[in-house]
Amino acid sequence: MSKISTKILVTICFSIIITLSVLPPSSAAGETKTTGPAPPPQCSSGTTGECRDKTAALKLKIIAIASILVTSMIGVCLPIFSKAVPALQPDKDLFVLVKAFASGVILATGYMHVMPDSFDCLRSECLPENPWHKFPFTTFVAMLSAIVTLMVDSYAMSYYRKHNLGGGGGGGIKKCCSNVGNEIKLESQPQAQGNTIINSDESEKESQLLRYRVVAQVLELGIVVHSVVIGLSMGASDNPCTIRPLVAALCFHQLFEGMGLGGCILQAEYGSKVKATMVFFFSATTPFGIALGIGLSNVYSDNSPTALIVVGLLNACSAGLLNYMALVDLLASDFMGTKLQNNIKLQTWAYVAVFLGAGGMSLMAKWA
Repeated sequence: MSKISTKILVTICFSIIITLSVLPPSSAAGETKTTGPAPPPQCSSGTTGECRDKTAALKLKIIAIASILVTSMIGVCLPIFSKAVPALQPDKDLFVLVKAFASGVILATGYMHVMPDSFDCLRSECLPENPWHKFPFTTFVAMLSAIVTLMVDSYAMSYYRKHNLGGGGGGGIKKCCSNVGNEIKLESQPQAQGNTIINSDESEKESQLLRYRVVAQVLELGIVVHSVVIGLSMGASDNPCTIRPLVAALCFHQLFEGMGLGGCILQAEYGSKVKATMVFFFSATTPFGIALGIGLSNVYSDNSPTALIVVGLLNACSAGLLNYMALVDLLASDFMGTKLQNNIKLQTWAYVAVFLGAGGMSLMAKWA
């Protein structure tokens, strides 16, 4: 499962890179055939206004690459290494509160950061009125993305439950029962029931572990897509006034988002190699996107129609995925589980943590 998911992540990253690398330069965008009025002047240039300094912007981008890489690694590794801290074990109350906070961050990322960016791109004045201003493509694509995420979630669980649990947990239960049946005269019925319950509990634990692994990998998929896009936009910009506050905002963004993903990786109980791979993908995608944007800054224009459409649709897909994962696989799964349902006080504090995480990340939308 881990090998398949790694190949999928690599394929998606390279697909995004290839798609964005072949985007036409801004001059070509201005030569598109239109029957309506000419596009606004800002559509012919990626950076407008007086605050344009390529040298200063490059220095800020280099600082951004280093700082975002470090904060991303800290954020995603904190929950993983917290396993050595008794108070932060997955079965402890503090871990539940930290995960609720991080889930609120991921939820706000989808609603307050990614989806508005998609609206801005697909409703831009640089795109033709028909069809981009006549139909809500952002919400439509986000809806489809959420449904596809549900399908991936459902089919993946069915597949791995059939292949992993069908030959392991289920087989163990049948064997236990048949052995008890053959020696029914020698053993009492309560002992057979006890063996069945033990095997059933083991099967349930294996099923829950598979669930955690599917959630972790699908969640990282949505984060990787968004990270490449936002890194590319920063790397292609020559506006220091925009980049400066964006660096600080993205560092906080990656820190808390990494905590949410790290908590999912911890619960998935992966081996060291898979953990290292997932940490690397999360930590490196935004800096890599910035570096890619720097390399494509001479041919890539934020305001070209092709760039707006590609980035807008990718953001819409990422928004639908993140919103589904945050609400269904993270928040609903925890709040409807027995631990929080049996402890109203802990459930209340968990809601407070969700509001704090979502509120803090929503505040970051002012700068990023």
